[in-house]
Amino acid sequence: MNSFIPSLCCLLLIAGAHAADMQAPAARTIVLVRHGYYVPDPAFGDQPGPHLAPIGVAQAQLVGARLAGLPTRFDAMYVSPVQRARDTAAIIAADFPGRHFEVVNDLAECTPPTRRAEVMAHEKPQDLSACQAQLDRVFVHYFKHAMGSERTDLFVCHGNVIRYLVTRALGVDPKAWLEMSVGNASITEIRVEANGSFKVISVGDVGHLPPSMHTGATGDSERSLAIPLLPEH
Repeated sequence: MNSFIPSLCCLLLIAGAHAADMQAPAARTIVLVRHGYYVPDPAFGDQPGPHLAPIGVAQAQLVGARLAGLPTRFDAMYVSPVQRARDTAAIIAADFPGRHFEVVNDLAECTPPTRRAEVMAHEKPQDLSACQAQLDRVFVHYFKHAMGSERTDLFVCHGNVIRYLVTRALGVDPKAWLEMSVGNASITEIRVEANGSFKVISVGDVGHLPPSMHTGATGDSERSLAIPLLPEH
């Protein structure tokens, strides 16, 4: 009977150590993908909004292939409720059989306060405040270190949302978000270290897209996959 006691003590020590490991802070990597290109259509309103244009579908296929080729596994996958983001997520999901995107209403596109007077002049103060509160909820809820083991989370959302969250991660004035530009189907990566500090690894990466498919960022042309008319002589 006495020989059983040390073994039991060892098991309790091991279990205690394992429980402590499960509660230990760990790094979290956040991958933010902007939706593919779409053509605004007032008939659809802001929500759900129109579907992706053909070039947006192609962009989503390419970003999905790049994400699937990463050496890491996504522990969670989230998407905005807006149609263009849902379309992008549905296309990406084809590269992740059996995986599910969770819809997060707070990831919907909106306009937070900015330094740009010309933008502020066209927005209602209550809408600006509501947007900032919405995106701050996202940051507080998701942008924190993991527990137990490192994890990687994927978010498919919008340009304003991504840029605002980057300013929060950088710890700079959130009103500076318009000083960045992220293209359609671009990848932004942020790492939250175990100690809670942030590392912005990339912003608006479109290396998976050929130059002829770059849209949505400053300097990008409006593009289409439609066949142009044959020039007349």
